[in-house]
Amino acid sequence: MELILWRHAEADDTVPDLKRELTDKGRKQASRMADWLTPRLSQDIRILVSPATRTLQTAQALGRGFQRVPALAPGASADDVLAAAGWPDAAYPVLVVGHQPTLGQVAMRLLTGQAGDLSVKKGSVWWFQGRERAGQVQVVLRAVATPDWL
Repeated sequence: MELILWRHAEADDTVPDLKRELTDKGRKQASRMADWLTPRLSQDIRILVSPATRTLQTAQALGRGFQRVPALAPGASADDVLAAAGWPDAAYPVLVVGHQPTLGQVAMRLLTGQAGDLSVKKGSVWWFQGRERAGQVQVVLRAVATPDWL
């Protein structure tokens, strides 16, 4: 299975939190990352998005359909993200557009099997692949990309 974590791009610092919109810089970050992702994503990918405005705007840059998932809202746990994605048993690749610190916690769990936090920069993608070897799920980090590198 493939699991791609995409942190929303830069957003205004306003309230209420769920209504925060992308800044002009954030729109450019989302567009740049979408341009990089588009040729790499399979046609059968499931795109799951937090209901926050900034994540919806980030996902819209892909120009594909997506599913709004309330369980991915700010404050979600790593378990919430992994359950929504069906990790590690999902039949299709999954792209999750979400928030810090949750995405960093998912990345830490996938990489180390331990709880903790990693910093996922705004607009960045962390691309994981799960594979089974000798009856165990192994995780491979396929790519990390930030909009300012593209």
